[in-house]
Amino acid sequence: MMKRQVEMQESMLRAHRDFIDNLEKSVELVARDLEDAKSVAQICTDEWCAAAEETLDELAKLVFSISEPRWLTNEDSKKISALRRRIHDLYAQYKAVKK
Repeated sequence: MMKRQVEMQESMLRAHRDFIDNLEKSVELVARDLEDAKSVAQICTDEWCAAAEETLDELAKLVFSISEPRWLTNEDSKKISALRRRIHDLYAQYKAVKK
């Protein structure tokens, strides 16, 4: 029974890490879009702003709803914390672009 439990935990950890890696990639794509938007004065049309804000909202929901299982490593936990800070920073960047 113990072996099966360890295998399940390892499988969940791999899935969790894949999920976090994909979230990091998504956050980076949004960050690049916002960075590009700073250089183009007219980019923040109503449609662009609505899409950017919706994307940020969805990423924030995903990142802030992650519960940290007891078996999560300290490094994995730090990645989640970094993602949460990054989302917060991106909201501030978005507000600056929106002005």
